[in-house]
Amino acid sequence: MNRNARRRFASTTWLAVMYALTVLALIPLGLILWFTVSKGLPPVLNPEFFTNSFRPIGVSGGGVVHAMVGTGILVGLASLMAIPIGILSGVYVAEYVVDPWAGWVRLASDVLVGTPSIAIGLFAYALVVAPFHHFSGYAGSVALAILMLPIIVRTTEGAVALIPNGLRESGLALGLPRWRVSLQLILPAAAPGVITGALLAVARAAGETAPLLFTAFGNQHLVFDPNGQLQALPLTVFQYALQPYKSLQDQAWGAALVLVVMVLGINLISRWVLRRQIRLAGQL
Repeated sequence: MNRNARRRFASTTWLAVMYALTVLALIPLGLILWFTVSKGLPPVLNPEFFTNSFRPIGVSGGGVVHAMVGTGILVGLASLMAIPIGILSGVYVAEYVVDPWAGWVRLASDVLVGTPSIAIGLFAYALVVAPFHHFSGYAGSVALAILMLPIIVRTTEGAVALIPNGLRESGLALGLPRWRVSLQLILPAAAPGVITGALLAVARAAGETAPLLFTAFGNQHLVFDPNGQLQALPLTVFQYALQPYKSLQDQAWGAALVLVVMVLGINLISRWVLRRQIRLAGQL
C-alpha cells in the first residue's frame, strides 16, 4: 500500500469513528426526546391543558396555564434585570481590556458560569426571601437573572471582540469619545451575536428548577402578581412527577414537552440569528 492509499485509509477510518461516536452521543438525546414526546403528547393534544390551571385529584381538565404564565413573568423580569447589565458589562470587558476591573468582571463571570444553580437559589433566598419573610416571583426572577448574567457577559464579549478594529479607529478619528464609539458603533455591529447570547441565557433560565424552589416556591392558582408565589413549568414537572397520581404525572410529561419545545425554539432562533451574522460578515 502506497503512501496516498494509507492516508486515504486512515482518513476514511477516523471519519467513520467520528460518525460512530457522534451517533453514540445522540442516542441518549434521542431517547429523552422520544420518551418526552410519547408520554407528553397525549395531554398536550387536549386544549384544556393550555387553558386550565390545577384541578384537584379526580377532577378532569387540569392544565398548566398558571405555570406558563408564571414562567413568562419570571423569565421576563429576569431578562429586564440581566440583559442590560450583561450587555454593558460584556462591552466594557471587551473594549477596556487593559482596565484592571475588566479582569475582575471576566473572572466573576467565569465563576458564576460554574456555580451550581441551587447555590444561587440559596443566595437569592437569603438576599430577597428571608428579609421580606415571604416567597415571591421577584425573588425567583433575581435568582434567574444571576444565572443569566454570566452567559450574556461572555457572549457579548465574544461578539464585540469580533468587530474589526477599523470601525473603532474610524469613530475615534472623528473625535467621538470611547464610550460613544462602543455603544453607538461597536454594539450595533455586534447586535446579532449579542442577541444570540441573550436568547441562550433566556433558554437556560426557562428550564431552571432549583433556584425557584427557594424563591418563587410555586402556586397552584393562576396569578399575575410577581409579589406573591408563582408557578413555573420546571416546578410543575418537579412537583407533579413525584406524585403517585397518574393524572398529575401525565401533566408533568406534558409540561416537560412544552418546556422542551420552548427551549428548542429559542435555540433555533439563536442559531438563525448567528448564521445571519456570519452570512452578513461574509458579504462584507
